[in-house]
Amino acid sequence: MGGGDGVAYFLQRPADSVSSPRERIEQACLLFGEALVARWCAGLLCREVAYDDPDRPPLAWLGGPHADQELSRGRLEERRQDYWPRVWAARGLLYAWCADASEVVVGSLDDRAWRVREMAAKVVRRREIGQAGGALTVLAGDEVPRVRVAALRALARVGEAEHAEAVTRARGDPDVAVRSAAQAAFDAMEERLDRRL
Repeated sequence: MGGGDGVAYFLQRPADSVSSPRERIEQACLLFGEALVARWCAGLLCREVAYDDPDRPPLAWLGGPHADQELSRGRLEERRQDYWPRVWAARGLLYAWCADASEVVVGSLDDRAWRVREMAAKVVRRREIGQAGGALTVLAGDEVPRVRVAALRALARVGEAEHAEAVTRARGDPDVAVRSAAQAAFDAMEERLDRRL
């Protein structure tokens, strides 16, 4: 764990001067260890760990002032805001990582909350999780344009030839940002795979 006894140790909060998610996660990794932070994020993301678990660090490490604000308004489930801890946890995996988080990230690509799907796709891209290719082709047709963009950007990094059809379809998307991401993904895949698609 890193020092101190369990609960008291985890009462430590990020410094007020630490504002960006990257800075908070880096500070948490120094304090608690990267493996612990990454496993905490993975546990939150797959809902094996409760966001208010007293044996875990305060959620402010992941969500910053937004987390404090949301938690001060009462139970997240009662306000249908319980997706936020999963969003923050996925974002945490952009900056802290353990290999066993891959499966959890791929599983989160079909989360009911679009913000979680979007962030999980960003993690796939950052961590180059190749086994996510099939799930990303589904996300390339998601109802939310931001999710489609994130999926296409991830396919640019991890997609294989069998995923090219989804990218090609997206080049005709009604949303200009999605079309742009699809063209960039198509070009990147052709270059990376060194073949015409």
